[in-house]
Amino acid sequence: MATEQTVIKVGGMSCQGCVKNVTGVLQALPGVGEVAVSLENGEARISHDPEKTAVAALRAAIEDAGFDAL
Repeated sequence: MATEQTVIKVGGMSCQGCVKNVTGVLQALPGVGEVAVSLENGEARISHDPEKTAVAALRAAIEDAGFDAL
């Protein structure tokens, strides 16, 4: 499996619950491996297989969870 590292700025997170939400929606996507969401940096670092999940799908999952993918 070819993995790609993607960093997406996430707006609208204010607590650890937000971090959990974003982590959960990203981990639920096919081809997603490691997910590290930082409240302090306002970003999500995602290790994923680009053939299974495109960056656009990662952004859409964040937006669908009620946050801003910047």
